[in-house]
Amino acid sequence: MSNASLVYPMCALFALTVFVLVTMFRRRVGAVRAEQVPAKYFRVYQGAAEPEASAQASRHFTNLFEAPTLFYVACVTAIATQQVTLAMVVLAWGYVLARVVHAWIHLGANRLTPRIRIYGVSWLMLLAMWITLLAHVARGG
Repeated sequence: MSNASLVYPMCALFALTVFVLVTMFRRRVGAVRAEQVPAKYFRVYQGAAEPEASAQASRHFTNLFEAPTLFYVACVTAIATQQVTLAMVVLAWGYVLARVVHAWIHLGANRLTPRIRIYGVSWLMLLAMWITLLAHVARGG
């Protein structure tokens, strides 16, 4: 497979991150306009309670800089070591799909049980990516 095959799921996850950023911004502006929180709260995030919808989006945005960092590193490492395989690409897309579903749940109804389950699935995909990468590198390529 072409090394570029992993660039597409990386771009898709980046697009999800941008979408969540815009969602967070819109929810924060909406909360200020609805007078649910004063604008000055966002200077140092103290002195008031952030509304739930805004806090959800903020937490989700932060989360996209936690585990997904390991996804990006796995993809870049696979590209750098010429280990872009069909399995790796399928797992990468599986991870992105799981993260999209996780965002949909978290930013929507925010039901805890399905959110935890899909988050677990995303971690299994990520773990499988790293195991696949390690196995190919250990075999010498």
